[in-house]
Amino acid sequence: MRDQGTTSTDVRAAVLSAAVIGGVAGAALGAHRGRRGVGLGGLLGAVALAASEAVARARRPGEIPALWQRIATSAALVAPAGWAAGRLVGAGPITVGAATGGVGGLLGLRPQKVLLGPLFGAAVGTALAARGRPVPPAVAASITMAAYRSISPLVFRDPQVSLLAERVPAQQLPFVVPRQARSRRVGTGYVRELAEELGGHYVADAADVGIVASLDDLAGPDLDPAGVDPLVREFYEHTTRFTLDIVPRWRLWVRPGYLLYRTALARPLGQANVPMNQRETQRGILSRIDTITLPGAEAVAVRGWIRSFADTDEPIYVGIYTTYRDHDRGYVSVGFPLPQASFTATLLPRGRSDGGLTLTSRSAQDHPGHYLAYRDPTDGSLTALAVHGFAEELDVYRNEGELRAEHSFFLFGIPFLVLHYRITRRHPNPV
Repeated sequence: MRDQGTTSTDVRAAVLSAAVIGGVAGAALGAHRGRRGVGLGGLLGAVALAASEAVARARRPGEIPALWQRIATSAALVAPAGWAAGRLVGAGPITVGAATGGVGGLLGLRPQKVLLGPLFGAAVGTALAARGRPVPPAVAASITMAAYRSISPLVFRDPQVSLLAERVPAQQLPFVVPRQARSRRVGTGYVRELAEELGGHYVADAADVGIVASLDDLAGPDLDPAGVDPLVREFYEHTTRFTLDIVPRWRLWVRPGYLLYRTALARPLGQANVPMNQRETQRGILSRIDTITLPGAEAVAVRGWIRSFADTDEPIYVGIYTTYRDHDRGYVSVGFPLPQASFTATLLPRGRSDGGLTLTSRSAQDHPGHYLAYRDPTDGSLTALAVHGFAEELDVYRNEGELRAEHSFFLFGIPFLVLHYRITRRHPNPV
């Protein structure tokens, strides 16, 4: 979607940032020529990258800059790091190339890129080292990154992250839940804080409420609500009547990365802090739904499903559940608030032959998927990224008279986590 609110101030800020990046990179690239090389390199780098940024923005107003500009910027960003590696530890082209390729691979996210990056970088570094004249480490880093970023799109043609919209009205993105946290931590009190922001009536741990108001809102070509098992329907419409026991099954290859993510991000943020193993779930898990009703309205406007560890109330996740319709289909969108941003999973409902219900982002329809969004506090406009490399699927069904659920997650098409749920009734059916 085209930008409908980008201003000349935004463009000037982008060009100024490019000038700073180019100036620092140029100084690093010219450092081997002494002070004059530093000064001249800094000046040329600032002018060149700022000019290319201005051209890129002018050619594609309101959109992410063209690939050639992104390559130039990333090559400029690694030049100072290459200079520092050569200056501080005496790293040569091969070491610098492998390290730079590794960084490029990590930024590409998918496992194939992570593996290819260091190997490609080492090959480029070897070629540079074979030259008769020595290649400065800053130059080796920039050449490696530029080469890797140029080759990577030819090898990996499907983008894993793309700019979906920049500064558009929220109404244009009904599949995004733009609920973001105003502080650095989300936590279990988020819905209460949101109620204060919206001026709505807040109910903590609401009784007999579900994550959706009615399955009828989700009717479509893939789902006939009348064919859903009554117990499955009850779970969605009256979630608080049930308790959930969880058994997480992580793939071994993803555990080290998840532990790093959990320590550095999930726990400090108070969001998306999934248990690592069944032993952790034995601490006990609290589950509740907080609601907000807006002034003058009767229907619940916000349903926040909050799960936390029973012994400390440490958040596991805080999800804002919404439903909406587009043409003849209903969708479930779950927003996970983040500081000044939100992550949304929009899922397509499908009926199962056994009366169960599947919610999935793996669909050829336009709306299902995952989106990272920022809401401008001045005018409420949204800037959103589509995260194509992430997918999930939730199956809820009856098995031998009891409810079961399997929540599967995929990264670049590779399954990395399955959450197995045993769902049991908390209270008897209300009379």
